[in-house]
Amino acid sequence: MTDQMKEMEKERQNLLLFIWRKRKILILITGIAGVVSTVVSFMMTPLYLSTAIVFPAATSTVSFSEQRNAKAAAMDFGEEEQSEQLVQILQSSRIRNKIVDQFDLMKHYDIDTNDANKHYLLMKEYEGHFAFIRTRYGSIQIDVLDRDPELAAEMANKIVDLIDTVKNNMVAERTWPAFEINTRKKNLLDQDLKLVLVKMDSLADLGVVSIEGRTNLFQAFVDAKNQEDRTFLRQQIDVNLKYGAKFDALEQIRDEKIVKLEKFLDSYEQAESDANSVFNHKFVVEQAVVADKKDQPKRLIIVLLSMIGTFVFMVFALLIADRIKELKKLA
Repeated sequence: MTDQMKEMEKERQNLLLFIWRKRKILILITGIAGVVSTVVSFMMTPLYLSTAIVFPAATSTVSFSEQRNAKAAAMDFGEEEQSEQLVQILQSSRIRNKIVDQFDLMKHYDIDTNDANKHYLLMKEYEGHFAFIRTRYGSIQIDVLDRDPELAAEMANKIVDLIDTVKNNMVAERTWPAFEINTRKKNLLDQDLKLVLVKMDSLADLGVVSIEGRTNLFQAFVDAKNQEDRTFLRQQIDVNLKYGAKFDALEQIRDEKIVKLEKFLDSYEQAESDANSVFNHKFVVEQAVVADKKDQPKRLIIVLLSMIGTFVFMVFALLIADRIKELKKLA
């Protein structure tokens, strides 16, 4: 055994000997701490825990694209990214404010509304009573502690219900402007097409026909048997010669606008679906139920920790006191 190890062994023996000499005061103070902590633990308000468990959905939209991602089906459970997003929503002020208002938590937690720090106090109480935890399975665990077990279960289930409300509102804040833009663009395309059709109809009223019809006019003029028909057909041919090129241009513009409108309709329908659809964004695995047994305080743990802490503190305090006495003697 080295000198260092011998020294350490000697210090341990000295410490044990010191504790034995001071055993009466250590036992007395530790016992008092145990009694006090027991009394305090019984004076603490019991809190009941209600837990709800949800899985995020993989997608919250209906796709009109032919190249739809197979993993984004509405029946699929979300993965890590969706779970983290859902936790952020659960921790947001959007849900917190709704819970605070609906259950009047300011009054429930006995917070003075005239207190300058009322919002800070409310936040501390809320954070101490509500917890949102992502489990290793990818689900979200919603824990609510309260002195009223029925209220704890009610608040946990209300949070589950608010997931869809809050997320749909958040989605609507983004999708409605996009839908309004698409609607305006669709209306402009419809209006432009209507103007072209009106111009074509006005030319058609004059007798202007498509290029195929014009060919038939010339043939009909050649085949006409009487002067009256030839005069009428001559007039029609003159009108078509005068406005035919304009009609052809309008016809080409009409076809281009129809193709453009048809291509745009997919985008419009997607925007309309996103803006007007109300989705369920989660799978409820377990609804919160009323707890029949308190979760906090755990009195035995409180008493044990208090006694252990007091014992350790007293040992150090007595060691310091003895050391001070030795230094005074040497002085």
